[in-house]
Amino acid sequence: MAGNAEKVIELDRQRMAAMGARDIAALDRLIADDLIYIHSSARMDTKSTLIGAMESGATVYHSVVPSDVVAQDLGDAVVLTGVAAIGVTSGGNAMSFRVRFVDVYANRGGNWQMVTWQSTKLA
Repeated sequence: MAGNAEKVIELDRQRMAAMGARDIAALDRLIADDLIYIHSSARMDTKSTLIGAMESGATVYHSVVPSDVVAQDLGDAVVLTGVAAIGVTSGGNAMSFRVRFVDVYANRGGNWQMVTWQSTKLA
């Protein structure tokens, strides 16, 4: 099932745009139910806690913009690495920063979904 790299890079770009647009329906489709999301602060979220924080307004992503994204196509999984510029308000604190990330998508019955995210803040 090679040749999925560009498709998954585009899906992840859509997922990041959906975060900035608070498009919960798109996020629900693009994020796996068993998501493990580790923020650059080391806080860990599941799909329900990540989306729940966005729905409640506790976390408001203003923009998430990827760059330098590279994909490793492993067949039914694609590993993405890259940089993202993030604008977010969390707990009432507005922040803008860049992270280096590792992001994993899995093919679940023909649907690609993000299963893991880990990021580290860049200086």
